[in-house]
Amino acid sequence: MMVIDKINKINEVIKDIFEFIQSNEMVKNDFSEYLLTIGSSDISLSQMEKIFLPYIFERKLENKSILEMFYKSNEGNKDLVQSLLNAISSVFEIKKILKNGFELYNIINEKTYTVLSLTKMSNFRGIYAGQYIVARIFEYDNEYYVIEISNVLSHSQKADAIRYAVMKLVQDSRLLYADNPQKEAFIQDTIKEMYDKFITTFKKDIILTTNKYADEIIGAFNEGDEIDITDKENIISEYKFFHIKELDNNYRNFLENSAGGFASHNEIYDVAVIFDKERGLFAIPFYETFTHILSGEEIDNAKPCIEYFLTNDAIPDIILKRLYNTNPHFIEIINKNMETSYTFEELINKYKTTNISKTQYSSATVLYCSKAFNDIFEIITSPIENTPNYNEKIGRNDVCPCGSGKKYKNCCGAKN
Repeated sequence: MMVIDKINKINEVIKDIFEFIQSNEMVKNDFSEYLLTIGSSDISLSQMEKIFLPYIFERKLENKSILEMFYKSNEGNKDLVQSLLNAISSVFEIKKILKNGFELYNIINEKTYTVLSLTKMSNFRGIYAGQYIVARIFEYDNEYYVIEISNVLSHSQKADAIRYAVMKLVQDSRLLYADNPQKEAFIQDTIKEMYDKFITTFKKDIILTTNKYADEIIGAFNEGDEIDITDKENIISEYKFFHIKELDNNYRNFLENSAGGFASHNEIYDVAVIFDKERGLFAIPFYETFTHILSGEEIDNAKPCIEYFLTNDAIPDIILKRLYNTNPHFIEIINKNMETSYTFEELINKYKTTNISKTQYSSATVLYCSKAFNDIFEIITSPIENTPNYNEKIGRNDVCPCGSGKKYKNCCGAKN
């Protein structure tokens, strides 16, 4: 199939999805409510596209995205819709502007893509090499296409682009190795090396400590420093579960929380530092509290603690399996508190579905292996202004290296 035929087919399917939104009663009502919620009930068709695309990918009804609902109800073009379901949302550095697309470097998974545009390149006036875009791309029939560009950042906003990339990784660590098998192989090799180091250092794969010492233990291990953990283990006098606002990471506070670590919370709680030989290093708050609940002890806020372990994406299936294998009353206690009747397999399928389709390595290990994560701290701790390099010869009609998007002669060239 010719590229133009593929593009026409993709655009036809996108039209079909839009018609699905208008025809499916439940989705139609939700979309109308969605437009009212974001204050966009009266907009043009061109403005609608900017809202429509994120809506079909990110909005969920009955725990399914709109795109998943379309896939279930549509008999044709299953392969193309599946490609859309596997789309990659990331922040990219524009390496080159091509005749019919872009060469993009994915800051999150560290892979370079050649992507084709579904529209005329003239629609991307004002976008230049050296800028950063928040975009969604997908692969179909061995070609990559860009389906959405939701934001454009200038050359001088590199720190913001990297910060956004790291925040996406904090939310979903799988993004580092999704669609990049070489990066996943690197993570696996790193885990093997660090696991052997952890066992050599501590003679076991789990350390039960508190938030007061967890950062110190992890930091010493990462730096290869000797540390005596004798007085830092099993020192909780009372087990209880409570909310920790410092663990509620979002775009604005994740670096501050990362810098503060577990010790930033004044109240003491237990933390398990676990190194799984296949998934990497985990630091799990309230692990021992949960263990005491599973042994039948009366613990304050037992049900919220159970819900925390079941619904928290940072606690993968491998941690629940570990607890299940070491606590004979695991499923009995869970069902009693949650008023359910699950088997362990049903519990995993209910709450940890994301772990079934794709291996999830620990966030700590993934961030350790991430170039963006290491870069952001270098940028933040080096407050040197990003100034353009004018030593290189720049043509008067070239794009100005300051990132403004203007020609050099109409920007910094006019000042110099």
